[in-house]
Order: sequence, then structure tokens, then C-alpha cells
Amino acid sequence: MASNQQTRPGIGELAKDTASGRIGVLMDEVGARVQIRPVSGGVEWDAMPDNVVAPTAREVLSARLAIKNGNSRDGL
Repeated sequence: MASNQQTRPGIGELAKDTASGRIGVLMDEVGARVQIRPVSGGVEWDAMPDNVVAPTAREVLSARLAIKNGNSRDGL
């Protein structure tokens, strides 16, 4: 594997769908697609496996902050 190539995250890890630019949690592989759930919860979307990569450290931090902010608004 080339050193600059990103690896696809595993089930339960944060993932970035490069086709849509969205970040979520990789939930499952179904047929020729993977399912990703938004970090704040909600309905999963399908993505092509070749378009799914591990998010950058900055993207992970932003996603985790969004979760914390959502929990704060919801009183959790």
C-alpha cells in the first residue's frame, strides 16, 4: 500500500463519503455498498466502498464537536 493512500475505516468507525463530503459512522456492508449513519444519528445513507475513506484528524475533531454540541442542546 502506498504511504499516501488512505485506508477504509472498519465497522463502527468514523468514515468520510468522498462523493458527498459527508462524515458518519460506518454501519455495515450490504452487497456492493456500505451504509453510513450521520454522526448526530438518523437515517443511514448508502455509499460506494471506493468512495469511503478515513476522515482527517480535523474532520474527526469537527464531527466529535458536532456530537457534543448536539448533546448539549438536547440536555444530555
